[in-house]
Amino acid sequence: MTLVALLTQDGQRIESGLVWRVFKKGEDATTPGNNKLIVTRHEASPVLKLEPGDYFVNAAFGRAHLTRLISVKAGEESVQQFVLNAGGLRVLALVNDGETAPPNAVSFDVFSDERDQFGNRTKILEGARAGVIIRLNSGIYHIVSTYGDANARVSADVTVEAGKLTEATLVHSAARVSFKLVRQAGGEALADTQWSILNGSGEVIKESVGALPIHTLAPGNYTVTARSAGQVFRRDFSVERGQVAEVEVVMQ
Repeated sequence: MTLVALLTQDGQRIESGLVWRVFKKGEDATTPGNNKLIVTRHEASPVLKLEPGDYFVNAAFGRAHLTRLISVKAGEESVQQFVLNAGGLRVLALVNDGETAPPNAVSFDVFSDERDQFGNRTKILEGARAGVIIRLNSGIYHIVSTYGDANARVSADVTVEAGKLTEATLVHSAARVSFKLVRQAGGEALADTQWSILNGSGEVIKESVGALPIHTLAPGNYTVTARSAGQVFRRDFSVERGQVAEVEVVMQ
């Protein structure tokens, strides 16, 4: 049995980046783990010799994949063609006034367009980096992009077309904020301070420990609490797009 993968029905053959997995069909194919993995190949077009029987064959190209049930008969040769209907997605990230986000400062998650009965989407990919091409089956996807380490997030729906590269540009608005706990205004920052940043709804969006933590926040109103030596101090503050700010919490 020869395996061949195509990007589209009338498209070109995929010559690299493929992973083929062959599972022997179990008596109850619907039970997870009942289909035994017997072959894994990384060639573009492997030729397999299999005993007669039924097999599930999976072709994976990045996050694009297709699984088919194939029956093998004694003495028979066949060419099995897998049409993945795959495309590429590249997410670009800009911040504030349109400058390119610093390297590795932005990561994004890719979710399915469909929701389950509870309104949740299936996460397909987590922590992808901007500028990297991701191979996906054609369809609609929901992207959630995070700039920095807190709540500077934007989201968008994108359509990936088979055989094409889709580029999505997301623009983040954010401020860079440092925090310090001092005994008096303008004093030295106290070490080993425990920090909690709460948004306007009172939800904790970031926690950290240190004398001078720095976080990237979406524009808005916040409350920060600083815990040191069994005492808790707090301060309300606001940040705007593009701002570089220092929030000083005085022990009083």
